[in-house]
This record gives sequence, structure tokens and C-alpha cells, in this order.
Amino acid sequence: MSALLASKAVRRKGAAYLALLVISLLLLAVSANPLVRDLQHGVAFAFRPIQVAVDDIARDVRSIGTTIAEIDQLRQDNAQLRAENERLEALSRAAQELRRENELLTGLLQLRNGFQYTTRAVSVIARESSEARRAIVIDRGAVDGIVVGQIVITSGGALAGRVVEVGSNFAHVVLMSDSTSTVIGQLLSSAAVGKVIGQLGGALVMQDVAAGTTVTLGEEVFTAGIELGVGIRSPYPKGLLIGRVVDVKLDPNEVVQTIFLEPAAPLDRLEFLLVITDYEGGILGPIETGVPCTPTDGGTLPDSDQPCASDAPVASPSPSP
Repeated sequence: MSALLASKAVRRKGAAYLALLVISLLLLAVSANPLVRDLQHGVAFAFRPIQVAVDDIARDVRSIGTTIAEIDQLRQDNAQLRAENERLEALSRAAQELRRENELLTGLLQLRNGFQYTTRAVSVIARESSEARRAIVIDRGAVDGIVVGQIVITSGGALAGRVVEVGSNFAHVVLMSDSTSTVIGQLLSSAAVGKVIGQLGGALVMQDVAAGTTVTLGEEVFTAGIELGVGIRSPYPKGLLIGRVVDVKLDPNEVVQTIFLEPAAPLDRLEFLLVITDYEGGILGPIETGVPCTPTDGGTLPDSDQPCASDAPVASPSPSP
């Protein structure tokens, strides 16, 4: 039984093989026929536009895909370049700021090395700027030898202000543009003196200059450093640059003129300063001829232009008979 089934299977395979062989021979014979070849060429020619269109569509689709991929890559590259550009700009700004600070500190160092007084470098840590107040806070105080009354200068030996309050590690400085500030200034060309007073808005006004004094626009004004008699020294050292003349107001009916100054120091943008620590203004040592501080019989202090001195001689009351 099994032999019979095997024989049938072999016969079926043989028949199938023979059929495929016959079909192949027939197709070869047909394809070799000129009419069939012409028919094939005609069909291919008829469908060629469709094939070209399909090829174009496929090529466009591939091109769109490639373009999208390139755009995405360009977007990524652009983001990376933008981040790198921002990083380089930040580094450039930091370098410019360091260069600017270095120039300021170099100018202060040169001033300090050639200055006649001992100074301490300080930085501004706070500002108080309003119509009624012009002051700053510096980062040094009593532990650093800062005391009330010391003078503060900036690059070029320009006067900035005066210490008015001291803490352990900070100090308040009133700028010379403050309305409470008064400095005796001296014109460079004529040596005429006048009171330089701070004004609202940060301007400087030099008052009580003799009307006959010739004043030139752009002329520099320095601290006069006038030393009075009986050992009284100016609170400000002589020769500190205050500002430059920008305008002059002369009233024909007055015997004095008013001079408007532009501060030499950038008082609204101060960053690094020097505090003069070894200049002593005011009364120096004992005053032998000073006015006594003892009140008069009416209970008031003596009326005098000179400051009173505690060690001045006091008249002893005559003994009653």
C-alpha cells in the first residue's frame, strides 16, 4: 500500500516538472516572436510616462525626506552654534569687565605709589542717591583703621568725599555733591578761593569768588588746603582735584561771582577708592592763644572766629575784698 502511494507521488512530481518545462519552452518561443516583442515594446512605451511620473514622485519623496533630515540637522547645529555664541559673548563681556576693573585698579595703584599720604584701597558696596542725599558705603571700617573725618579720593587724585560714620567693617562716605558738603576750592590760574558746595542733582557750585577774578571755562579747581593760624589745618589736603569750570554767573551788582563746576570724579559711578589714613585736619596740638571755652557771664560761648580751646588761659575771678 505504501509502495503504491509512493509511486503516485513520484508520478505527480514528474508530471508537474514536465508541465513547467513545457510552459518555459512555450514562453521562450513566444518571447522570440517579433510580434510579441513589438507588443512588449508598445506596452512599455505606453506605460513609460506613468513609470517616469512614479519615479519622479519617488525621487521627490526621497528628496523631501533628505531635506527634512538636513533641516533637522541644521536646526540642531544652529542651536549648538547659538549656545556657543552666547557662551563666547558672556566670556567677552566678562573679559571686558575684568579689563575695565583692571584699568581702574591700575590707575589707583599708580596714584597710591606716587601719593604723599598713606592710603587704603576700598570698594563701594552700597549707594544712597536721591535729591537730598549723596552718599556711599565702603567695605572697610574701624578694624581697618578707617575713622570719621578721613578723606576719600579716586583715580587721578580727584576728591570724592569724606567719611562721616564708621562701623566695624564698613563706613559711610558723604560725597562732595551732597548738599551738606562744603569744600574750600582754589582756581588753578588765579589761585582765587571760594566755597564749593554740593547742590541738588549732584552739581557743584563755587561761591564767594571775587568778582574781579578772571575765570576760564574748563579751568580746574583744586582743594585749597588753607591752613589758618593757631595750628588749625584744613579738613581737606591741598591739591586734590575737585572739578572743572562749566559756567560762570556774574551779577554786575555783586562783588562776588558764582562758578558752576563739573565734578572730576564720577560720583554716581564710583567703584574703587582710596581713603587717606594719615592726614589730620582741624586743630593740631595745644593752642596757646586760643579762646577759652568757658561761657561768658550771659551763659554763651565767646564770640570769635577762632575755635575755643580747653587749655586756653582763663581769667581767674578777683578775690572779693
